[in-house]
Amino acid sequence: MRLHALVSDEAAARRAAAGGATVVQLRLKGAPTADVVALGRALAGIDAQLVVNDDVDAALELGVGVHLGQGDPGIERAREAGIPLGISVTTRREGAVAEFAGATYLGAGPVWETPSKPDAAPPIGVDGLRDVCLSVSIPVVAIGGIDSSNAAECIHAGAVGVAVIRAVAEIEALRAAVDEAL
Repeated sequence: MRLHALVSDEAAARRAAAGGATVVQLRLKGAPTADVVALGRALAGIDAQLVVNDDVDAALELGVGVHLGQGDPGIERAREAGIPLGISVTTRREGAVAEFAGATYLGAGPVWETPSKPDAAPPIGVDGLRDVCLSVSIPVVAIGGIDSSNAAECIHAGAVGVAVIRAVAEIEALRAAVDEAL
């Protein structure tokens, strides 16, 4: 779970996996479940774990994990189905609640400002990330404004990996930064 790439198309997913992403999250906001499933099936052979963003039905159909935000429905269904469940958090309290609810990992952030998600919560910074990491016993992946220049800070704060959208273009440099920090 060291390098978690959030992608919306097949080419980006393949580029991320080829560059060393260990997890590829299919992030097709508002897309029908059938479209998410079709992309997931097209990526069945990539060398990375697949996770679906926000669509429990697609995750169940593909037999992969799902990542949900604080207000997203489906936590109970994912937990009952026994699929990997990631939940986005910004505070240690949200982290503890998510862990109690059955999350198998957390996405903590945004650590820094990010243009990829204009409706994101205010940045939590490295100290906020560290606080979340220390408050739970499950893996934490840092997200938000992360690139090869600051990924190591996230690892040093306790994250097991980093999640990126924009930085997929620099995936090899990002992987080197994360590997060096571990």
